[in-house]
This record gives sequence, C-alpha cells and structure tokens, in this order.
Amino acid sequence: MTEKCMPYYEFYSKSRWDNWISQIKDSGFSLENEEKAEKCAMIFVNMADDVILSCLKIAARFEKGVMGEESALEILAQIQDIVLADVMPISEDADIMIMSVQDSLSCSLAGFELYFLNDYEKTADIKKMIKEAGAAEEKEDIEEVFLIVAKIGAMVISGKPFDEEYLTILPEESIVSEWLDGIDSIAAAMVGTDSYKNFDDVDDEE
Repeated sequence: MTEKCMPYYEFYSKSRWDNWISQIKDSGFSLENEEKAEKCAMIFVNMADDVILSCLKIAARFEKGVMGEESALEILAQIQDIVLADVMPISEDADIMIMSVQDSLSCSLAGFELYFLNDYEKTADIKKMIKEAGAAEEKEDIEEVFLIVAKIGAMVISGKPFDEEYLTILPEESIVSEWLDGIDSIAAAMVGTDSYKNFDDVDDEE
C-alpha cells in the first residue's frame, strides 16, 4: 500500500501514560476505603479507554488507506512499549489495579495487531470462540486463550458486533472473562462515538 502524505499526529506518548500514573498516585487509591475506591476506579477505566481510543485512531487511518500495515504496527508497538512497561510501585492496591489494566490492554493491543495483519476470521462465531477459549483455559493453555481472545478483538475492530451476553458465558474470575473485558471496552468505544474516525479533520490534540 502506498501511504498518502498525512500530517504528523502523536497517537500516544509516555508523558500521557505517566500522567495517568500520577493521577493514581495523587488519588491515594485504597481497596479498604470502599467509597474512595469506587470514586477512584474511574481513573483506571479512563486510562485504559484512552489507550484504546488512540489505537482506534490508528485503525481509522489504516482503514482509510492512508496508513499501511507496517506503519500501523510500528506505532502500535510504540504504544505497547509505553503502557506494558513496568510501573514503579505505588501501593499494593494501586499496583494490583495497574497490573490488571495492563493485562487487559495486552490482549486488546494484540487484537489490534492481528487486525492490522488481517490474521483473523471475519465471520467466525464469537460465542463458540469464547467456549473454545474456556476449554483452553481449563487445559491451562494460556497462550491459546490469549490468541483466541485477541482474534475476537480483531473481529470487533473490523466491525463485528460484541454482545454484552458474551461476558456472562464464562465465570467472571476466569482469565478469558478478564481479557474479554478489554475487548468489550473496544466495542464500547466504537459504539460510544465515531469521532475517532475523523480525528484528522478536527484539532483534537490533547
């Protein structure tokens, strides 16, 4: 694919990620304080959504044909390096939540990678795939679980609907369900707004 000349856009940055980490530090997040934990929980949700929205903007350029596979994967890899890097300890509770966000993002970002590589089945049955992932988890084949959920992510990014009922097929405490939460976040971001598709047309630099 011959890429069109597009203005430079910083899809994500380390300073952006560090800003979220700073907000978590300042919040004094603690699971022991139920009221405070509930109030601060949105920081973790928003930091994950911010990353996903940035990746959806990459996908938007990719889909318009103004960004090729190589460039899309290169920028995605840069984002992965930022958000999946070790974070300096804050507190036991905050560290657990940050690692949970990173774990969820790792599978979501893998979904974007497979999407850019076109390495997924567009017409596969998601419900069946979730059950296959559950069976793989029972066999402790975590790599297979990761791959299946990532492929579901790629399907969702391509426009495949993600029904809320998919989240109830397996127990909440399963690894599959944890990673599916990240895919659900992608679906929610896509349904919530389509402004990311035309971000090049407006000055939304943060």
